[in-house]
Amino acid sequence: MRDVVITVEPVELYKILKFEGLVGSGGEAKTAVAEGRVRVNGEVETRKRRQIVAGDVLGFAGETIRIVRA
Repeated sequence: MRDVVITVEPVELYKILKFEGLVGSGGEAKTAVAEGRVRVNGEVETRKRRQIVAGDVLGFAGETIRIVRA
């Protein structure tokens, strides 16, 4: 698990996938979420614009990310 520091809350789910380099583009991130390939706090998440806050844990493509506030 790795920590990702955010300075502003909330952040849309697809943006985190994009900015952390887990996908190549915002469109790819939105598709991955819509297809149910992303987990938030252990649950499959299909809302691209799900508001992510500090303390949330994301799982995607074998990676686990914990969101922390700066």
